[in-house]
Amino acid sequence: MTTIDAIVERASDGTFCVYCKDDIFSGAGATMEEAGNDMMRQMAFYRETAKQEGFKYPGFLDGEYRIRYSVDVTSLMKYYVGAGIFSLSGMEKVTGINQKQLWAYMNGTKPRKTQLERIERGFRSLSNDLSMMFA
Repeated sequence: MTTIDAIVERASDGTFCVYCKDDIFSGAGATMEEAGNDMMRQMAFYRETAKQEGFKYPGFLDGEYRIRYSVDVTSLMKYYVGAGIFSLSGMEKVTGINQKQLWAYMNGTKPRKTQLERIERGFRSLSNDLSMMFA
């Protein structure tokens, strides 16, 4: 099975876009899920159109493949805080980074690599805790 790497980003209007790192496919939607589904529809449409018109297309589209999504930290924080799922206070507890700094990262300040790693570790730790509880 082929694994396709895709990036999910939040646009300035609050919608999401997803695009493949190494292929031409992309999608957009109001949520991350909608954007991923849109990209999948685009991939299917591309394959069918290429077959009908006799164009070459990536061979993985004929077989089984999975898409591995990665979300940039800023988009992830904006999504969960904006949806009311997380608060800056909760994010501070998970990451160890103060709320004012987290707010700045969500609103245009680019985090240093070490800060990005702290945020990622915080999300991974939370994810691992949830996975253990619902395994």
